[in-house]
Amino acid sequence: QVQLVESGGGLVQPGGSPRLSCAASRDILSMAIMGWYRQAPGKQRELVATITDGGNTHYADSVKGRFTISRIGAKNSVDLQMNSLKPEDTAVYYCHARTTPSAVTTWGQGTQVVVSS
Repeated sequence: QVQLVESGGGLVQPGGSPRLSCAASRDILSMAIMGWYRQAPGKQRELVATITDGGNTHYADSVKGRFTISRIGAKNSVDLQMNSLKPEDTAVYYCHARTTPSAVTTWGQGTQVVVSS
């Protein structure tokens, strides 16, 4: 079972560019898919971005062109570079991983991002 630890959240001004990082306890290249979800207060958890073992990426429409997901081999992490943040990006961001496409999803503990002036 992989363990995931997120970091990089906090209070950010609108237009800011924080970077979230998800460190994995196993080689990230052994994960079939990894990515980020988020959950805003009073809302359901929603997909933000994913990356497969083949390097294919997928983004929610709401973050396309602003967020970039990438695998950082030296850190064994999957990072989420967020640009041009808006107040509606405020949420707890969760890292997730599956070792195979049909495996149970593993979640991190979450890191909060608050976009406010």
